[in-house]
Amino acid sequence: MKRPNDMEMLAAKAEILKAVAHPIRLCIVRGLLEQGECNVNKMQDCLQIPQSTISQHLSKLRDTGIIKGNRQGVEIFYQVVNEDVKKIVQALFKE
Repeated sequence: MKRPNDMEMLAAKAEILKAVAHPIRLCIVRGLLEQGECNVNKMQDCLQIPQSTISQHLSKLRDTGIIKGNRQGVEIFYQVVNEDVKKIVQALFKE
């Protein structure tokens, strides 16, 4: 029998999975894991999509606690901080 807060935990994990399930967000997370840290301009050069689109995806990843941004002057450098997501993405792209 499930415990009362199991559903809350499962719902939270499902939100994380939904956040990385989008191809662009998955690409961003994978790139951040490979690079360590990156800003929006560098992501835009790699992805070849508008900065506003990248910002929307970063917002979703940040809101779900997958990434964190560190301001350095006028730029924000993002990194993956969610350990579950690190393991999931590394497992997906293991060679």
